[in-house]
Amino acid sequence: MKKLFKIIIAFCVLYVLGIVIFAVATSSPKSSKVDTVKLNDITKTALDNWESLQNLDNEDFRVSFAVLGMSGQVLYMSDETVPKSITLETAMKNRYPYKYIDENGEAKGIVIMLDDISQDYRAKRIKLLIGLIIGGVIILIGMLLFGVYVQKRIITPFDKMQSFAGRVAEGKLDEPLLMDEGNMFGAFTESFDIMREELAESKKRELALQRKEKELVASLSHDLKTPITGIKLTTELLKAKLDVKLAGLANIKQENDPISENSDSPSKEKIGNSEKKEILDMSEKLDNIYKKADQIDVLVSDLFTATLDDLGEFKVNCQDEDSAVISELLRKNDDRGLVSEDEIPKLVVNIDKRRMSQVVGNILINSYKYAGTKISVRYAVVEGFLEMSIRDFGPGVKDDELELITNKFYRGKQAEESGQDGSGLGLYIARNLMEKMNGELTASNAERGFVVTLLIPLS
Repeated sequence: MKKLFKIIIAFCVLYVLGIVIFAVATSSPKSSKVDTVKLNDITKTALDNWESLQNLDNEDFRVSFAVLGMSGQVLYMSDETVPKSITLETAMKNRYPYKYIDENGEAKGIVIMLDDISQDYRAKRIKLLIGLIIGGVIILIGMLLFGVYVQKRIITPFDKMQSFAGRVAEGKLDEPLLMDEGNMFGAFTESFDIMREELAESKKRELALQRKEKELVASLSHDLKTPITGIKLTTELLKAKLDVKLAGLANIKQENDPISENSDSPSKEKIGNSEKKEILDMSEKLDNIYKKADQIDVLVSDLFTATLDDLGEFKVNCQDEDSAVISELLRKNDDRGLVSEDEIPKLVVNIDKRRMSQVVGNILINSYKYAGTKISVRYAVVEGFLEMSIRDFGPGVKDDELELITNKFYRGKQAEESGQDGSGLGLYIARNLMEKMNGELTASNAERGFVVTLLIPLS
C-alpha cells in the first residue's frame, strides 16, 4: 500500500507540474495573422466609405467594431453589443485591437475591434485549466478508491497468506487462517487452512511416534542395566573364586618342598603350574568381560539420561551440600587413580549429589579415553560459584571444535581417529546436568592439555 501511495503522490506532483507549465506557456497569446488581416480590412473599408460610414452595414466582417473620430466621438458601431461609451482608453485598457485610419499621412479616425480574440482565448484557456484540474481531482479520487480496493481485496489478504505461510514454515500450526469470501483469495484461503490442519495432525502423529520411540529406548536402556549389572556381579564372583583357587595352589606349592624325597613332586609341580596358568588366563578374560560390561553400562546410562532429557522427564533435585562432597565424588569416580587436586574451599554448594557424580564421572572417563595422563583439579570462588577446573595433559581439542564437543552425539576428529569407542553423549549430558543445576560447563585448551571448567552454584 505504501508503494501505491507513493505512485499516487508522484502522479499528483507531475500532474500539477504539467498544469502549471501549461498555464505559464499559454499565459500571453499573440494575435493571429487572421485578426490582423481582418482589422486591416475593416480600416480600409472604413476609409473608402468615410463620407458614408453607414455603408459598412452592407459588409459582413463577422466581428464587432467601432469607428471613432480623432476627437473621440463614436462615428459608427457595427452592432448593439458595442458600448456607446467606447473610447481609445477603454480599448487600450482591455487590450482590444485598434488601428488609425490614415489617409495620405493624416489620421482621420480609429477602428476598434471589440471581439478580441485574446479575450476569447483567455476564457477558453481558463475553462481548459478548470477542466484539467477537475479531471485531475477525479483521477486522483479514482486512484485512491482503486488503491483502497486493491489494499482490501488483494494486498491485505495476500499479506495474511504470506504471514500464514511464514508461521507454517516455523511450525506454528495452531493458528487458523481466517477466511474472507470477499477477497480474491477466498478459495485459496480455505485450501491453505485445510493444509494447515493436515500438517498439524501430521506433526502430532510424528511427535507421538517420536515420543513412543524415545520411551522405548528409555525402557530398553533401563531394562538393559539389570542384565549388565548381573554380568558384572557374576564376573566379580567368578574372579573371586579364581583368586581363591589361585591362593590354594600357592599353598599346595609351599607344602610340596623341592627337597622332598617324593619322586612324584616334579610331576605335581608341573600340573600345578599348568593349572595356575589356566587360572590366570581365565582371570584375564574375566577382567576383559568386566571392562566391556562396564563400558556398555556407561553407554546405556548416557543413552538413558539423554532420552529422559528429550522426554522432559529428567529430574534434578538440588539441595545444600558441604563442598567436601565434591572431593568425595572425585575420588569415587577416579578408578585409575590419576587425579590430583588442590584443597577445596570450605563452602556450601547447591547440587544434586547423584547428578554431580555423573558429571564428574563423564569428564574423567573422557580424559581416560583420549588423554590417559595425570589429571589436575583446581578450585576457586568466582561470583557466587565454586569454579572447578579439571585438566589433563593430552593432545587437547581443535579450537574450531571447542563449541561443538558439548553437542549431542558430536565427537571430535581426534576422538574418531583415536579408535576409542564413544557415543558423543558424555560432555553433552554433563553440560545439560550443570545447566539444570543452575551451573555451567565450558571447555577450553590449555597450553598443554584440555580443560573442562565447572561453575558450581553456591547455596
